[in-house]
Amino acid sequence: MGKIVRAWVDGWVVSRGAAPPVVEPWGYTVDVGQPEHVSRHVLGMTNEAVEETTVRKVADGVTGAGVWLKVFAEPSTVGPWLGEGWWIDPEPGYLMSVPLAGSPGRATQDGHTLDVSVPDGYRLRTWSRGGVTRVLLAAPDGSWAARGQIAPTGETAVVDQIETAARHRRRGFGRLVMRTLAHAAVTQGAVTGVLAGTPDGRALYESLGWRVEATLTSAKFTGRA
Repeated sequence: MGKIVRAWVDGWVVSRGAAPPVVEPWGYTVDVGQPEHVSRHVLGMTNEAVEETTVRKVADGVTGAGVWLKVFAEPSTVGPWLGEGWWIDPEPGYLMSVPLAGSPGRATQDGHTLDVSVPDGYRLRTWSRGGVTRVLLAAPDGSWAARGQIAPTGETAVVDQIETAARHRRRGFGRLVMRTLAHAAVTQGAVTGVLAGTPDGRALYESLGWRVEATLTSAKFTGRA
């Protein structure tokens, strides 16, 4: 199974406070513990290595509503393999990675020194707890402008939940949060960043040197009639 998939799973469970992954012959099962996200099955292969028979077997074995399936292939490919009762996110995700390097004082990403300067009037707060480093950029009036978090697990670090408030978008705050998180990961020994991004986030991440490793299909079982 792909190392990048395992790295993403390991970091994601730390970031979200989910149960440790259970290794399966085809990938990983993670208990999340939420009503609409009880658990998730993550297939360990990517792109051309994803097999229809494996996807069908895993999907057919799901009987409870609120179980998610994550497959690293195009939704148009995966969709016909799923049976009755599956909702498929129409927007694909993207499994992405980037090299991280540098020293605690001069973190770099894809060969470029990371600028983490804060705009006048804004406040940047960074803190770590439970293996997760969080970043909050607060606006001059005290409201939130942007946020994100990262979970280093050894040499890799998973970026998660990057958000910018609607009225603060297109001002480079997403880049500021990403750079701050990368700096924090480097200081904790990470050399590779990993994330699963949305179509909207892909442009931001690619502008920072991230590259797409695979397309991600997300599907949720809603129950059979």
